[in-house]
This record gives sequence, structure tokens and C-alpha cells, in this order.
Amino acid sequence: MLEALIFDVDGTLAETEELHRRAFNTAFAEAGLAWHWSRDDYRALLKTTGGKERITRFAAEAGLDPAAVPVADLHRAKTAAYVALMAQGEIALRPGIADLMDQARAAGVALAIATTTTPANVEALCRAVFGRAAAEVFAVIAAGDEVAAKKPAPDVYLLALQRLGVAANRAVALEDSRNGLHAAQAAGLACVVSPGLYTNGEDFTGAARQVTEFTDLGGLAGVLAVLA
Repeated sequence: MLEALIFDVDGTLAETEELHRRAFNTAFAEAGLAWHWSRDDYRALLKTTGGKERITRFAAEAGLDPAAVPVADLHRAKTAAYVALMAQGEIALRPGIADLMDQARAAGVALAIATTTTPANVEALCRAVFGRAAAEVFAVIAAGDEVAAKKPAPDVYLLALQRLGVAANRAVALEDSRNGLHAAQAAGLACVVSPGLYTNGEDFTGAARQVTEFTDLGGLAGVLAVLA
């Protein structure tokens, strides 16, 4: 019954959000902006999916005209800072992810990505934690900039399913956030949730299963049980 596992990236494959926060602050400092996002700031901003969208929201809430803020330039600088942090080895897969992926490959289950982050960030993570290009690890990568609406809209999951050629009832999504859960549900997918550093405490009503860490899932057998 199971043909594909579709992974979110930030907070799911790896606890990347803290690196993102640090990279945003580096980009702001390099641009001469007196902006600094604390962990509490970033936790609130994460309710808006997409880095450029978070910058726009922050500018608006600060009483600035977002159109006057170089959002795209700031985001590019942030991505460069994030990739540099990754290259320094300051990241690791979340517990249980590597074993689950290995078991899926052995069973002939396809691995895919459905994320709001950029392809460059996916590539940086794969190089850092797998030592390989993203396309060598995942059969399909669907990213936020490729769709009209980001999570909690289902667009990126629908794109991943389309590229996989797999029906929603034969795939399972793995997520860490409420927005991600809602996106997966809206695409017709069963979703397993393991909250991350910045999403712990969110409402995950409707998840097929919620675990503290993916190690608690019991490997591929635990995913199969979700579809039983």
C-alpha cells in the first residue's frame, strides 16, 4: 500500500530552524539593519511560511512599507549565510530519520521532499548530512517557490504527488509543524508529526500519529500502520 514517504525539510529532516534564525540575523547585520530576531520572535514568525514572507511580515509589523524593503536581496544573503553554516557542519539529521529512509529504500518506497524552503537550502542540507546531492537522495523535490501558495496550502504536496505519480492514499507525509500538517491533510495525505524546537506545543489535531521523535515511530512498520 505504501509507495512513497514525503518529507518536510526544516524541523523534520533536521532541526534547521535555529540555523535559519542565525542566518537571517547575519543578513540583517550585513545590510546595516538594526533588526535582530530572538528565538521568541522567530517562533512567532514561523507561523508565516516562507523566508521572504517572514521578512515582509516583520517589516509590516514594524510599521515599514514592505515595498521599500529589499526583501529578495535580504533573503539571498540569508540563504548564503545559511549554506555557510551548513558547510561548517552545524547540523545533523533528527533521530530516526536515517533509519527510516534506509528501510524505505530497502522496501522500494520512494523518498520525496515537499518544502517551503528553497532548492538551494535543500541542497545544502543534503550535502551536509548525506554527503551527496539532493537529487541522489530523493526521487522528487517539490519546493515552495514552485507553487502558487505555500503551506498550509496543499500545493507543494500536490506537486510532489504529481511528480511521483503516486496517489495520496499510497503515501505518507512527515512533518513537524501545524502548517505542514494542514498542508498534507488538504492534499489528502496521512501525516505523521514530530514537533521540532520551534513547533512544540502547536495543535496537531488530525495527525495520523504524533511522536516525540521519529525513533518512536518504530521504523517503516510504524508508517505502514498509519495506512492500515
